[in-house]
Amino acid sequence: MLQRIQTIWTLLAVLAAVFLFITGQDVVISDSIPLLNMGSIVLVIIGALSIFSFKNRKRQILLNTISIIINVLLIGVLAYWLLNLSGGIQIPEKGIEPIFPLIAVICLLIANIYIRKDERLVKSVDRLR
Repeated sequence: MLQRIQTIWTLLAVLAAVFLFITGQDVVISDSIPLLNMGSIVLVIIGALSIFSFKNRKRQILLNTISIIINVLLIGVLAYWLLNLSGGIQIPEKGIEPIFPLIAVICLLIANIYIRKDERLVKSVDRLR
């Protein structure tokens, strides 16, 4: 059932990862490892797996939790990058890259709430049988 509300929230988190990949091309954290690009690609893959594993709600919650952890790590990396940039603290000058993982975390938390709600509903229906 792809038309559930948690699928929409997970899709919004995947879109935030895609936007992070698009806008994060100028972010250089390490010269040898494209950390932000790899993180964004992993988030898109995990999000797609989460969306299409709608029959297994426990796996969906696990994948969303892994995605939340990766997003929090990306927020930390981007905060480190922002603090080490030269110039003032003017956000439009520095970029909006840290906003996208924050949006993704919020969307994934809301998706997990609805997945747990569905799980409780299915368990209550199973008890009635």
